[in-house]
Amino acid sequence: MITESASAQGLRPAGLPRRIVSLVPSATETLHALGLAERVVGRTRFCVHPRPWVDGVPAVGGTKDPDLAHVARLAPDLVVVNHEENRPEHFPALAALAPLHEGTPRTVDEALLDIAALALRTGAEARGAALAARVQAARTRARERCAARPAFTYAYLIWRSPWMTVGADTYVSALLAEVGGMNVFAARPERYPALDAEQLLAAAPERLFLASEPYPFRPAHAAEFGALAERCRLVDGELLCWHGSRMVAAFPYLETLDRP
Repeated sequence: MITESASAQGLRPAGLPRRIVSLVPSATETLHALGLAERVVGRTRFCVHPRPWVDGVPAVGGTKDPDLAHVARLAPDLVVVNHEENRPEHFPALAALAPLHEGTPRTVDEALLDIAALALRTGAEARGAALAARVQAARTRARERCAARPAFTYAYLIWRSPWMTVGADTYVSALLAEVGGMNVFAARPERYPALDAEQLLAAAPERLFLASEPYPFRPAHAAEFGALAERCRLVDGELLCWHGSRMVAAFPYLETLDRP
């Protein structure tokens, strides 16, 4: 969603940020795509794209455990945060250092709006509009190419011990729905339900997606799913979890996920 701090009544803020710390990997990549690389003065160790540029930006810790003193030394005038990537309990301390841009999209449309909001906040409206247009074009192509294909059921695992999946109210679930994916755990009230083996087997998804992040599933993990092992597929968690500029590549990737 776009918060009041991000949209600012739809008007560009009077003072454009010149020193940005991004604590969200997808936002760091998107800031680069918006032509703002020289303004990004800090990032997390999980902000790894695009290289080699990102390697030259100081790291201020992780997404969940940023070094607030290091952030302060960088003297930012904007800090980019996300309610899922970061811990909201850190937000008051961060807000004392600089204004926050808070964006936590849960749908594709909200992700597109967040691109526009971040571009507006940083004075990069033209690049933001161009990026959003590229995403929308990729989205339209994927929808058209998959329209005649049968829908497929899936479970998307993000963690092991316990196994955890995504619920309906998540960006991943919304993204997969674009190409006919039907989440077998959509009725669960939790956004990230924990599962046991019996629940997973009973749901009988046609595809069992094992994400590369946040838990780094490997081919050997498929054997742990017994009768569902042949339905397992390792998938790129960055393409399916990161919003922003990575969405341009996400939609062509989505077109392949209904296949064995």
